[in-house]
Amino acid sequence: MQRQSVVSSEISSVGLSILEIEFKSGAVYQYFIVPKRIYDGLIGAESKGSFFGQNIREKFAYSRVS
Repeated sequence: MQRQSVVSSEISSVGLSILEIEFKSGAVYQYFIVPKRIYDGLIGAESKGSFFGQNIREKFAYSRVS
């Protein structure tokens, strides 16, 4: 999966098809059935970490990849 680098204190990059997020800790999670509007919101958010916490974390099924 190709991910786009983002500027954030928590997130290194974000990819879409399955929403895949790599955290600064090195952990990579895949979030399933995430609408494109959520992806677009994450990419456009001033605070990626806050957007993630409010709109993605615990709202979609996910799996830790690494």
